[in-house]
Amino acid sequence: MTARYWCELAWLGGHDVEAGVMLEVEGDRIAAVTPGVLARPEDAVPLKGLTVPALANAHSHAFHRALRGRTHSGRGTFWTWRDLMYRVAARLDPDRYYMLARATFAEMTLAGIGVVGEFHYVHHQPGGGAYEDPNAMGLAVAAAARDAGIRLTLLDTLYLHGGLDPAADRGYQPLRPEQARFSDGTAEQWAERAGDLAAAVSDPATRAGPASDHPGTTSTTTAGPTVRVGAAVHSVRAVDPPSIKVAVDWARERGAPLHFHASEQPAENEQCLAVHGRTPTVVIAEANGLSADSTLVHATHTTERDLMLIGEAGARCCLCPTTERDLADGVGPAEALARAGSQLCVGSDSHAVVDLFEEVRAVELDQRAASHNRGVFSAQELASMATACGYRSLGWADGGVLEQGALADFATVGLDSVRLAGTEDSCALAATIFAAGAGDVRHLVVGGRAVVRGGAHTYIDVASELRASIGEVVS
Repeated sequence: MTARYWCELAWLGGHDVEAGVMLEVEGDRIAAVTPGVLARPEDAVPLKGLTVPALANAHSHAFHRALRGRTHSGRGTFWTWRDLMYRVAARLDPDRYYMLARATFAEMTLAGIGVVGEFHYVHHQPGGGAYEDPNAMGLAVAAAARDAGIRLTLLDTLYLHGGLDPAADRGYQPLRPEQARFSDGTAEQWAERAGDLAAAVSDPATRAGPASDHPGTTSTTTAGPTVRVGAAVHSVRAVDPPSIKVAVDWARERGAPLHFHASEQPAENEQCLAVHGRTPTVVIAEANGLSADSTLVHATHTTERDLMLIGEAGARCCLCPTTERDLADGVGPAEALARAGSQLCVGSDSHAVVDLFEEVRAVELDQRAASHNRGVFSAQELASMATACGYRSLGWADGGVLEQGALADFATVGLDSVRLAGTEDSCALAATIFAAGAGDVRHLVVGGRAVVRGGAHTYIDVASELRASIGEVVS
């Protein structure tokens, strides 16, 4: 069945936006893109404003959404924030995680996000014992994404140690009690469980059905798979070099995306140098972890050697400016990374806000503040970071663009709010990137299905579900 959408304005990847663009959708794919259709056909759904490829949130910890407003006041550092984060993680179980993730993912759709990369490490019961199904938590997250209408790359995360310490055995501290549920014990055990998860997620019966273990949910699966499994290494702080290699091999054998936290904090680099004599990026490179299929998250405190290795490998970097500034991490070297040859994408990470326009413009504005120069990245380059680059980082190379044959994932931003009123066609993309907010998104289509219409989710009361699910995990 073909659906037709008439876009008042659309960004098709070039320098300028196009007026009167017809998008024809068959199943979960764009069948045709026709610009210059200045009068809307009667059978076409009108999309008033600027239509862009759906945004890609390349780095998410869904349960961190419960921390919003509870960790932002007072003094402290990343390390004090982390203790508060552990308290929320301790209260999660598959049902609570499902509800919180579904609400958080639904909030993302309201912000125009069509795909999310969930960096998932809360695997087991508090204390570390496995659930009856060892992948109960991962399957809950997958069900949440399907039922929220968002595309998901579930980055199952390897996590083995409590931190780096030169005085500790082999340089690694044992897990703290609150970290025990993150670990599978060994990299080999992680690989076995992650393989089972990938098989379960790819099973057509599992893929097509509703989250039957969670009463009251509604299946909204689109035509074609909307969830896939990738791999992640939490960090060099939490995973030793031989174990990193296990995760690298697991991902490479499956052609799966591979993500790493790297150099988020100066202390992380200092500890890694003290134990390994190398930065985290060099440790990852020596484990063969840098490639065009791998993404370093944050990369805030990379060295000249790190930049060279990242660029030579063609590895991507995911910047998360709202989290990096909230946690006092610092400003990442976005311009230097891009010049080295790394493609950049963005993520909302801890969900201090869920607004990829804010994330991507911060990439540019932070560079302006640090370099005293404007125009480090163009509006088109920033738009690509928020769309196609993020889709590729998450293993959906056929998404993030408005082209024939691409995934039918697109979002429409209204240009009639007080933030964007008066915008001319010629500057619509720049105005959207530098002034729009998540609340300006009016429509979202994912896999050919309308998920957001008129600024509201088509079947979820997002605010109510956020209130209820957050109330379950905070006290």
